[in-house]
Amino acid sequence: MPSVSFLIDELFSPAPGGIGTYIRQIVPAMRAADPSLEVTLFHARFEDAEPEGWTSQYPVEELPAGIRRLYPGWALARRPPLPPSLATLDVVHSPSPAAVPPTDPGQPLVVTVHDVAFLIHPELFPRGWRLMYRAALARTTRNAAAIITVSRHTAEDLARRTRFPTNRIHVVPLAASLPPSQSDIQGVAARLKVPQPYVLFVGTLEPRKNLVRLVHAYRRMSARGSPHTLVLAGPMGWHPQPLLRAIAQEGPGDIVLTGATSPSDLDALYRGAAAFAYPSLYEGFGLPVLEAMSRGTPCVVSTSSSLPEVAGEAALPVDPRSVVGLAEALELVTTDRALAARLREAGLARAARFSWDETARRTLDVYKEVLS
Repeated sequence: MPSVSFLIDELFSPAPGGIGTYIRQIVPAMRAADPSLEVTLFHARFEDAEPEGWTSQYPVEELPAGIRRLYPGWALARRPPLPPSLATLDVVHSPSPAAVPPTDPGQPLVVTVHDVAFLIHPELFPRGWRLMYRAALARTTRNAAAIITVSRHTAEDLARRTRFPTNRIHVVPLAASLPPSQSDIQGVAARLKVPQPYVLFVGTLEPRKNLVRLVHAYRRMSARGSPHTLVLAGPMGWHPQPLLRAIAQEGPGDIVLTGATSPSDLDALYRGAAAFAYPSLYEGFGLPVLEAMSRGTPCVVSTSSSLPEVAGEAALPVDPRSVVGLAEALELVTTDRALAARLREAGLARAARFSWDETARRTLDVYKEVLS
């Protein structure tokens, strides 16, 4: 089995999101799948920040510069090079196309592309962020020996938008990762000031998640007599002002922002929700949908991008741009007990089809292929 250097910069982000979850899950899963695998973790310099505790099980190398220097230099000029301790390893794996470390001749680079939302919906991202990602993705398609995508939809979008050979794009789905807990639902709801019953959203609060329309749909649902609270659980992301204005407007219902929550609290919120709503405009995969389904929570899911691929027939689909459609779907899943029961059973079965063991095995197969 090869030796691999794995970039873990996303773990230092204030909102690590799906890429942070990917790093936490895939590295230990690969080691479990093949104990002979040698993994060295590496990261840019972050002031006053330490790697997460689990990383102490692996060699960890800090690079001599921060991401503001490294990422543009890597994308535009392939400089600065990686230190000799990393350049001698068999494979370099970056979990994000924003970071494209330069490799030595004969040292293949594998890059995981979680989504290309910045190409499909550029208006939903800051200009500087878009430019960096475009430059880095261009470098990825020039230098990567293989690209891993987390869904077939992302693979198809990538193939359409770049000239990267399709036979070097590998679809490797993710899996539910939030650990179960014994947290008391009532106790967590009381501490977070979440009135029950409630409809739950989980994720970074940013424009791509389409939360302004979700708030308007929820207001319509509440105006028709629904007793449910809307709970938005997750850290505040880029450009939150439209969402905050929508929440501040007078209207029926009660909206709770929990901020970032602990894994045990999040598990309890999922288990206690009457329904889970995920109206995102674009997702490369949509991990929160699997998290909700794995707990038997009925889901209302956007028909956009990869979400139908992940949810299958185990969620109620809805056009994410239709406020009326969102309101009707939420009202239906919270009032129709037979529908909720069917979605609950289908969601549990659907989520069980995804596993990190399989994700790890298929990732190791990619390493073997690029080395052969």
